[in-house]
Amino acid sequence: MPADTLRAATVAARELADWPPDRLAKALHLVADALAAAGDELVPIAARESNLPVPRLEGELGRTVFQLRLLAGEVTGERYREPVVDRADPDWPAGGRPDLRRLLRPIGPVLVFGASNFPFAFSVAGGDTASALAAGCPVIHKGHPGHPELAEATAAVVSAALGRAGAPAGTFSLLRGEEAARSALQAPEVKAAAFTGSPAGGRALYALAASRPDPIPFYAEMGSVNPVFVTPGAAAARHAEIAAGYTDSYLLGAGQFCTKPGILFYPAAALPEFEAAVAERVRGQAAATLLNERIAQAHSHRRAELAAHPAVRVVEPGADTPDGTRAALLATTLPELRVAGEVLLAECFGPTSLLVAYDGEHELLAAARLFTGELTATVHGEAGEQVARPLVRRLAEFAGRVVWNGWPTGVAVTHAQHHGGPAPAATGTFTSVGTAAIRRFLRPVAYQNLPGELLPPPLRDHDHG
Repeated sequence: MPADTLRAATVAARELADWPPDRLAKALHLVADALAAAGDELVPIAARESNLPVPRLEGELGRTVFQLRLLAGEVTGERYREPVVDRADPDWPAGGRPDLRRLLRPIGPVLVFGASNFPFAFSVAGGDTASALAAGCPVIHKGHPGHPELAEATAAVVSAALGRAGAPAGTFSLLRGEEAARSALQAPEVKAAAFTGSPAGGRALYALAASRPDPIPFYAEMGSVNPVFVTPGAAAARHAEIAAGYTDSYLLGAGQFCTKPGILFYPAAALPEFEAAVAERVRGQAAATLLNERIAQAHSHRRAELAAHPAVRVVEPGADTPDGTRAALLATTLPELRVAGEVLLAECFGPTSLLVAYDGEHELLAAARLFTGELTATVHGEAGEQVARPLVRRLAEFAGRVVWNGWPTGVAVTHAQHHGGPAPAATGTFTSVGTAAIRRFLRPVAYQNLPGELLPPPLRDHDHG
């Protein structure tokens, strides 16, 4: 890790901490404008390196631009820094109180690890970078090896835009190589890190961040099987609709979304018809080229492991062909799943999903108790079903987002969004998508009895009169 990069980020952090919110917002808008203008250059590079279709990448770049602008709107004004003023009160219970004023301040330089499956939205200028910059933190971005040319080109666009905004040198830098990233994660100048990727990679880096002499927050989103629970009422009312939605969701992006429904619970008595409808739809899908060879090999290995398990019945085997990867559909029963445990409950990143037959509402609730931490959990149900309330209550205990009569793929960038969840899906309790993502990179500071001229402007009396 180059020492001059760390020094520059540290110096930049001090200057950015004093930037007024309107100046931060202007910088984010300039980055958004620059990315939008560079689309004709960036999208073809992304398509070549990621195997993703151009329309998908154009939409993803648009999402990335929107995300920057949404965060710019969030930091306009001081509300996001949550200024609180408690003036001195000698009569306050428990012995009076001093003058106390609290404000959220930038945490300092942030190390961001880009993702492979979203070359724009979760990469160089994606949500982690955007929310850290919005908080007033310099970003050191570790480019993903799956799209190195795109990382370089996007970083050049971001750096130039921040330069036009008057941001200090060190506000944004691109880091290359695994060893440099590990070194940066252990550097005392780095005060937080964010990661989107595999459980193995996330856990290793999380442990490294925790092992420092000064442990730092490490916000990792590490994937999920995103269970779907179909009630008896929903199965009876709209099995064809659910079959189509399920297939389209788990095959969206060739199954390479962290919110892919990797497991679906369905009433055993109605499963044959539902399974046939899903299988027919799966057979009609063309083979897909996965993001890169490493991901394709990992999917092939995991699919074979699932298919070979004695508890699993192969409905559609899937295959690796010269044209790409064909989708797989597997099936089991809830009793067999409970015996198999984690072997069948681990994520299979790619176009493979598992159907699970259950008997009765009591088994549906028992199925929900198998999970400990997921990004999402979905219920397809009908109004008035008694199982709905306890099921939703249970899902909220282990999932970061609970979906009703919809599908978890597609994470709206908005104020109320939460993209995260309990371990092992993620670390921490914060979202990585939406305006609340900024909070990850802010820390509270209370000022006691300071004279007004030494207080940050939002805490001075003229701001709170």
